[in-house]
Amino acid sequence: MENIKLKLIKSTPFGPVAIIWSLKKYEPLINLIILSHPQESAGIRVSKLYRDIKRGSCPEIDEVSSKIKSFLRGEDILFSLDRVDLESCTPFQRSVLEAEYNIPRGRITSYKTLASYLGKDKGARAIGNALARNPFPVIIPCHRAIRFDGYLGGFQGGEDMKRALLEAEGLIFDHNGRVICKDFYYE
Repeated sequence: MENIKLKLIKSTPFGPVAIIWSLKKYEPLINLIILSHPQESAGIRVSKLYRDIKRGSCPEIDEVSSKIKSFLRGEDILFSLDRVDLESCTPFQRSVLEAEYNIPRGRITSYKTLASYLGKDKGARAIGNALARNPFPVIIPCHRAIRFDGYLGGFQGGEDMKRALLEAEGLIFDHNGRVICKDFYYE
């Protein structure tokens, strides 16, 4: 585990973001992205999970870091999965994450709709759990999955961050806080 490094993005509208990465077959791959949450910053979470982690970066990780900062400022950024280590995910979680990754900017799906799309008609909760453990939030845009009733549901960075990201993508909300949407992606 000594080759694991930390790249901390300090200046985002939502607080620090931590990129945990390592070299795998001489290629830098992201193992985990940790978002700040209203109750705890990414830096504090990293210090609890990885006591002796060393800071470090490389051009490829710097590029991803720059894209994350731009995305969190509301810019239209398309991420590649080339720099994420999906091998740490179960086959089910990987299928969920890959389906979520394919949802375009400005569109949303529901946990229930995504479950049905993946052939798991009664699997909305399992979909939600797989997305809650998404090791690559922002790169894999799990904020684009909401509850079937239009309410947001959970998000690693908190509900305010999820709403802000969706609003930056052009989605609008009613006076009760539900996303206004004609149809869900994958319907």
